Amino acid sequence: MPTPSTQSAPNPSERAYSSQSAFGFVRTMAAELSAGRVELPSFPEIAVRVRRVLSDQKASTSQVARLIGSEPALAARLLKLANSAAVKRSGKPVTDLRRAISLMGHNMVRTAAISFAMGQIRRRNKLAGLEHHLKALWQRSAEVAALSYVLARRCTKVNPDEAMLTGLMHGIGKLYVLTRAANHPDLFDSPQALNDIIGDWHAVIGKAILENWDFADYMSEAVGEQDDLDRIEDAPPDLRDVIAVANLMASYADDAPGLELALADLAAAQRLGLDAAKTRLIVTESAAEVEALSDALGT
Repeated sequence: MPTPSTQSAPNPSERAYSSQSAFGFVRTMAAELSAGRVELPSFPEIAVRVRRVLSDQKASTSQVARLIGSEPALAARLLKLANSAAVKRSGKPVTDLRRAISLMGHNMVRTAAISFAMGQIRRRNKLAGLEHHLKALWQRSAEVAALSYVLARRCTKVNPDEAMLTGLMHGIGKLYVLTRAANHPDLFDSPQALNDIIGDWHAVIGKAILENWDFADYMSEAVGEQDDLDRIEDAPPDLRDVIAVANLMASYADDAPGLELALADLAAAQRLGLDAAKTRLIVTESAAEVEALSDALGT
């Protein structure tokens, strides 16, 4: 496990968690994080294999297509994404996996594979009772992904596809906490305790998972710093700014005046050049992206 994630992990003793069970749970997570053992439980093997082959710069489109074609449900998800308004602007429908992969690029293929895997996790019997939490998380992830795509395209030189994938992954630490908490049902007796644990731990865990999965450093850093909107830096806007602002915008999805007030004077928003008028335009534009992406990703 890379040192930065370990050093930035919360200290369980610094918060007075509401129960001994909650305290024990976070101590276990802290130990796993320090030891570099942060992996999503029961992550579908096909998604792991896709991630590995895409990390190989020499992998051909045909190799990727053969692997994805071995899982019909994943192939269908990828073709649906390739034909969505979020990806395909015009032309004939895409029906061939190789063409879809060429059109989308590896980041979008990873997005499809991860969305498929997360959908499979949501349907696991052992996670019964978490349906509401998991559905809300996935809808939020799709929204942040779409907002990240629009912000990157309109306000920065950041690759929009990378921004979309990172936005989709911004809540992966929350998914980790929820899947682990399924074995500790008493945690759900106190929603506040569970929310405290998620709030304290999800960003650093998300960063650790992306590091374990060999995502680019700047992508894992953006997930780890997603709540840092006041970072002072005399530099062009980067992926960290995109994800942090997209996440905040998703929190104010139905409150435009509140969003404008929340973004005022924030360093990340200023680097993105967001004034009130531009913010309203991006919210309007992203609405169609959110709908198209959510539909394509099966939320």
